[in-house]
Amino acid sequence: METNKIVYSTRIQSAITLAIKTHELDDKQKRKGKDIPYIVHPLTVGLILSHAGVDEDVVIAGILHDTIEDSQEENKVTRELIQEAFGAEVAELVLSVTETDKSLSWDERKTAALEHVEHFSKGSVLVKSADILSNCTEILADYEVSGDEMFARFNNGKEPVLANYIRAIDALVNRWPESPLTPDLKAVRVQLAQIGGKLIQMSAYPSQIIANADYSNTMPLTCPVCGWQGTPKDGGIIEHYDTLHDVSCPKCNQMLVIVQYPVIL
Repeated sequence: METNKIVYSTRIQSAITLAIKTHELDDKQKRKGKDIPYIVHPLTVGLILSHAGVDEDVVIAGILHDTIEDSQEENKVTRELIQEAFGAEVAELVLSVTETDKSLSWDERKTAALEHVEHFSKGSVLVKSADILSNCTEILADYEVSGDEMFARFNNGKEPVLANYIRAIDALVNRWPESPLTPDLKAVRVQLAQIGGKLIQMSAYPSQIIANADYSNTMPLTCPVCGWQGTPKDGGIIEHYDTLHDVSCPKCNQMLVIVQYPVIL
C-alpha cells in the first residue's frame, strides 16, 4: 500500500541524537543496578508513544523526557534549548514530567509529582504513562528472573517503589480515563499489586485504623482506589480476626478500615 505520510522525520532523529548525547555520550548513564545503557529507556518511551499513534510532538517529548533532569551542568539541557530546537509544545511537555528540585527527599519529590498530575495536559499524561509503562514492565520482567532480590537496587526498597507506581498509575488514569495507554496502565497495575500483595495496596492507600468503640456497620466509606461508596453493612465486607477485623472494598479489595479491639491481659 502506497502512502505519502512521513513517519520518521528529521525532528525525531534530532531528538534521538540529543537524547543519546545527554544519556550516553555525556554521562554514560546505566539503568539502575544494571549494565544496560540508560538510553534504552527514553527510546522505549518514544516507541510506546509512537505505537499509540500520538502526535509527533508527544513522541519527541517522550524521547527527551529525562534530558533536563539528567543532563550534567557542563552540558545542561534546558527548557529554552528544547524550545528552540523542537518548539514550545515539546518543551512544555518535557518540563511537565521533570522533577526540578533534586534537593527534596525521595518521598517529597514523588508526592509533588503525584500532585502535579492533576494539572497535566493530555500530552503530559501520555508521556508520563509511557515512562511508567517502560519502567514497570522492566521491573516485572526482572522480577520474573530474580524475585524480590531485584528490589535491592532501589534505595527505598520494594514496598515504597511499588506503592508509588500504583499511586501514579491511578492518578494518570483518573486524569484521563480515555487515554490510549489506560488499558496498558491498568494491566501493569494488576501485576504490580500481585507481586506486592495486600501490604502494597495498604502502603499506596493507607487504611484508617480505628478503635472498636468508634466503629459502626453503617459508617460511610469511600474507596480511594475505585471510588466505591457505601458502608460495611452494605458491602458485607467484614473479615474477622482474633483482636481486630478489617473492612475491604467489595470492588477492588482495597483495605479501607482496620478496627482494633482492646487487648485484655
